[in-house]
Amino acid sequence: MSLPLMANHPTLSARRVDGLLDWAQMLSGVCLIGFMWAHMILVASVNIGPDVMNAIAEFFESTRMVQVGGPLIFLLFLAHFLLAARKIPFRLEGQKTIWEHAKMLHHTDTWLWVVQAVSAMIILVMGAIHMWVVLSDLPITAAKSAARVQSGAWVFFYMALLPLAELHVGIGLYRIAVKWGFVQRSGRKGLKRGENLLTLIFLLIGALTLIRFWFLKG
Repeated sequence: MSLPLMANHPTLSARRVDGLLDWAQMLSGVCLIGFMWAHMILVASVNIGPDVMNAIAEFFESTRMVQVGGPLIFLLFLAHFLLAARKIPFRLEGQKTIWEHAKMLHHTDTWLWVVQAVSAMIILVMGAIHMWVVLSDLPITAAKSAARVQSGAWVFFYMALLPLAELHVGIGLYRIAVKWGFVQRSGRKGLKRGENLLTLIFLLIGALTLIRFWFLKG
């Protein structure tokens, strides 16, 4: 009797660890969603006026929240990616299998997972570049942000990063609510509509902010 019990221990232990890692992935995702929304709103303060954005940036820098919080957010960003990467197939064979299953099932939630996985890998690179450029050129000012958007290919960089990030965040919020039982099957359609509306709102805010930076004179 003891041998079967002992044989089951590694499986049970592995399940517990996997469950804890899923919790960590969910919690880190929620924190990053909150950060993304807050970041978008704070940067969008330039639409009220450059002085408003400068005052907010000065507050966060004077309290050392940028200098300390920036690297911490990057570490959280990296940790979340590593936790999520446990379930992303990186080999070509695995990717082909996922793609074939998605086409065969014709299931919206499966395609959402595919979009989220692909966008995550792109955002990892682009997000790291954005964080490095901003944090290595403190203090943050509206004039610096505008100059960056107006120079070279940066405007195209942010035009790509904005929809990818908002799409990833929106899908992530939906999948968290469904996976962890915050929304039942009967409420999924309403959740999708709400998530789509929220994503559209933040896309509009981001687009207006980019336009404001484009026309902002130093």
